[in-house]
Amino acid sequence: MTLSRLIISSCGFLIATTSISIAGQQDQPQSEFVLPAADADLPGEGPVRRYEWFAKLWQSRRTAFAAEAASQQGAVVFLGDSITQGFGPNMKDSFPGLKVANRGISGDTTRGMLVRLQQDVLDLNPSAVVLLMGTNDLEENARPQTIADNISLIIASLKQHNAEMPLILCNVFPSSETKKRSAEDIKSVNRLSAAAVKGDSQVTIVDTWTLFADENGDAKKSEFPDLLHPNKLGYSKWANALTPIFESLQLLEVTDQDFVLEAGFRSLFNGKDLTGWGFLPASEAMKKGRANWQKKDRNAPNWPLVEEPIAFTGKTQSTGGRYAAINGRLVVKQPPERRRIQQLWTTEEFQGDFTLRLEFRAMPNADSGVFIRKPQLQCRDYILAGPYRHLTSYRAQDWNELEVEVRGESARCLCNGEVLEDSFKVPAVGPIGLEGDRGQIEYRRIRIRKD
Repeated sequence: MTLSRLIISSCGFLIATTSISIAGQQDQPQSEFVLPAADADLPGEGPVRRYEWFAKLWQSRRTAFAAEAASQQGAVVFLGDSITQGFGPNMKDSFPGLKVANRGISGDTTRGMLVRLQQDVLDLNPSAVVLLMGTNDLEENARPQTIADNISLIIASLKQHNAEMPLILCNVFPSSETKKRSAEDIKSVNRLSAAAVKGDSQVTIVDTWTLFADENGDAKKSEFPDLLHPNKLGYSKWANALTPIFESLQLLEVTDQDFVLEAGFRSLFNGKDLTGWGFLPASEAMKKGRANWQKKDRNAPNWPLVEEPIAFTGKTQSTGGRYAAINGRLVVKQPPERRRIQQLWTTEEFQGDFTLRLEFRAMPNADSGVFIRKPQLQCRDYILAGPYRHLTSYRAQDWNELEVEVRGESARCLCNGEVLEDSFKVPAVGPIGLEGDRGQIEYRRIRIRKD
């Protein structure tokens, strides 16, 4: 609790207002956090809310933020509106061991977040920043381009503060036309924001729109009862989508259970580096397929060609850093341009009958693949990205086991025991490979048994 004290000059003019705690210690003046009365000279464009309830909340939340600032130095900061605020001060304990700072204010807009960015976020010297914003701008009739421009300004300020700090940009969640937040407008904001950071390796985009949208592009009542704010299930899905990113950035400690290699199996990945893996020269068929795709689709993803074989013996990451050994996982990172076709192969070739087992975990809507002696078995966030949407045991944003039983020139492929392909055609000899396309996918416990 604080008491206000007016400091009056000898002429009777008010020259300062301070706040003094009843315990006698000086607090930061609350007046510093009063919502600006007008838009003049404020950064960005678009709406700043000034409803009475919002002005009071803005001041009280920001005053509380200032009181917590010293203890939250170096935290992972979540910047947003009511959706972020509703995640709770400790993000519902979703990330054990991770220091977090919730800087969500209910009702805030992207321009409001620009106004408070320095004190509420930058002054904490964050280890990373998670961004989710823009939905309230739409309710105030802001254009998608205006919202995306403000998000770009926020990202530019964060990058100027620290050019190495990871930035995690979450797509605006789906809502409803009945909330003045149409699917088309939300998709436009997400598309424009993604285009603005295309090629920026400091920014990771999380496809939280596809994660939550129904077949019409709107929020589901089972996850957003009021078609705007997540319930417990919704927050859990958001946390699960962020956890692999925090772990790959080595912000969150990995707590994998001990794994014992089964009898007869040997590891193809040692968990420490990419020994036994490398890039292979592109085949003529690949070159032709690439040329045809790029000719037909001007938005076709980047597909760099490899001319000479490259082995990554003893190296923790591939040329360009797309594939990396992190925390015992072989991580296929999200490319800066958001889609890029690449392939990592074993330096060993395999013939005869064998069983391949591995575990994978995919970001929402991520797309990868496992090459079985060259043909590609799609390995994706199956429920969102397909093609195996019928699976009942697939665990979204969690670890799943892939098993491939090769018999002759045919393979039976299973995910968590469910059949993906009963008779997948493969050649008589060839290497094992991992494709990179869209999003981040991790692989671990890659092992093989000669049968």
